[in-house]
Amino acid sequence: MYFAATLSMYVSRQFMTAVLAMLAALSGLVSLFDFIELLRRSATKPDATFGLVTEIAALRLPYVAMQILPFAVLLGGILAFWRLTRSSELIVARACGVSAWGFLAAPVLCALALGGFATVAVSPLSSIMLARAEVLDNTYLRTGGGPLALAGGQLWLRQADHGLDPQGVSILHARGVQLEKKRLLAHDVSVFRLDAEDRLLERIEASSATLDHGSWRFDNARTITPDHMPDAPHSITLATDLTVTRVQESFASPDTLSVWALPDFIALLDRSGFSTIRHRLHFQSLLALPLLGATMALVSAGFSMRPARRGGVARMIGSGVAEGFALFVVSKVAEEFGQSGALPVMLAAWAPAASGLMMAIALLLHLEDG
Repeated sequence: MYFAATLSMYVSRQFMTAVLAMLAALSGLVSLFDFIELLRRSATKPDATFGLVTEIAALRLPYVAMQILPFAVLLGGILAFWRLTRSSELIVARACGVSAWGFLAAPVLCALALGGFATVAVSPLSSIMLARAEVLDNTYLRTGGGPLALAGGQLWLRQADHGLDPQGVSILHARGVQLEKKRLLAHDVSVFRLDAEDRLLERIEASSATLDHGSWRFDNARTITPDHMPDAPHSITLATDLTVTRVQESFASPDTLSVWALPDFIALLDRSGFSTIRHRLHFQSLLALPLLGATMALVSAGFSMRPARRGGVARMIGSGVAEGFALFVVSKVAEEFGQSGALPVMLAAWAPAASGLMMAIALLLHLEDG
């Protein structure tokens, strides 16, 4: 048992060294291409300096590392287990009666812990830095006006009604939207206030509205209620739990939100009438990352522990790399189906990792027990 524990620590150390080296190499390579693309885009932008482009590329580095992590585990694991097999260390260990499951438990736990660390610690840092990178990108490298401009300038919102009916909702539509000093300014605004059974209580028509400090302020507004004439134009204040930042984030990529902030933000989007599929899928994908890391560790072991004397080692390693990329393609296809609503979010996020795990276990059972 002591020998197995020592062997497990040795194998896990070799595994983690190879994975971290591969993660650094792949992240650096992808970031280099990203930096070159940013330089190309900044060539026609006089305000985009070399330092600014470097800052944007550096801010994207943690996000790139998060995307590369499963492949780093796969390729690093293949490299580590192939080296241990080529030097006959794993062959001798198995000849001494140590099961492959015995010395693979520690590397798999390391991959699981690495995925968990990426989810709970690296993901919040990545979201903050990526959000800053997107702000700089939108300001200096893009011709658009940011997330609100991508929505065509119009805005639909739904929020809980804190006035007429606590169980009701208010639906707001603005034909023109712009940001000014951290305030959201809307033009040609219509508000429909409904009760809990979706019956119209009143309608507000205003020439402009401002979202600031937890409330909407409607200027030159008329209130229209059933069976009553519209009243004279006046100012109206409507309480809200929305903020300018949250309205902007609803149009932004879910990658710019921390894993810790996603559950509350998803609940807010549900109350406000926004689609939450992308955010829920991203949240479940982050939760599934540790399982995907463990799956990649087992896949790398299954395709790289073949003894060299049997031949076909290169073919087995190539098959392992191909399976890893196939798993990546399947996960992306499942993600697209999940975003379109064709697949449940849980299935789209967890099925690729779970299916890959079962296939890797089946391969290891075949190699270990014949």
